[in-house]
Amino acid sequence: MESETIVEALFLGLLEGMTEFLPVSSTGHLLLAGHFLGFESNGKTFEVLIQLGAILAILTVYFSRLLKIARALPSDPTARRFVTGILVAFLPAAVIGAIAHDFIKEVLFESPRLICVMLIIGGLILLWVDRLDLKARYTSVMDYPLGLCLKIGLIQCFAMIPGTSRSGATIVGALLLGTDKRSAAEFSFFLAMPTMAGAFAYDLFKNRNILTFNDGSLIFVGFIAAFISGVFVVRYLLDYVSRHGFALFAWWRLVVGTLGLIALIVMG
Repeated sequence: MESETIVEALFLGLLEGMTEFLPVSSTGHLLLAGHFLGFESNGKTFEVLIQLGAILAILTVYFSRLLKIARALPSDPTARRFVTGILVAFLPAAVIGAIAHDFIKEVLFESPRLICVMLIIGGLILLWVDRLDLKARYTSVMDYPLGLCLKIGLIQCFAMIPGTSRSGATIVGALLLGTDKRSAAEFSFFLAMPTMAGAFAYDLFKNRNILTFNDGSLIFVGFIAAFISGVFVVRYLLDYVSRHGFALFAWWRLVVGTLGLIALIVMG
């Protein structure tokens, strides 16, 4: 295994963990970075499987809260509604993702230009939404009604287009549907767990016959890096968006998308 490839896997893992929970599209960043670095993984599995590190980052930070919710399930209807709401929000992505898996991986993942365009469009939408004077009706994820959860889950499906951002889609959808910024970001965290775990398991199953030992080593390096950077982001993101909103991430998307398009034109 070449040391340059290990360094690339380490860099991409750190990038995954840093961007997975931000509304900037981690997959879009990974695919663009991989394109310009010349990093190739069998069946584009690396980009999906290292998400396990980000999943474990959420579990680590929210372990005590998740344990409290699990213990309350038999007796607390609020806890049961919350868990049911997460599962309801997850279902649309599970169904559509399974049906469109091959098209997403073989067509959409192979279009850097599309990724850049979606980064720019998503940045403009995020900037617009962040400046709206929205009135929040829901300020706690534990109080989200099931209908709201389903709507957020349907909106999450737009994130199957790389460059859109899973967290960006869910946060924007939640805000437009009447939530506040902090709970919208937190719901995106919780929804990420079944969504990313499902994508991980399904992609691993689909590509189990083409993965090699070298792939596994690179994925492990990326997984560790994604976990470390993911823990940092999960710990500090909620406080940041509560105070400052999402404008910084909107501008970041616009800059990355624009520079990406310029680089594609100049370099190919």
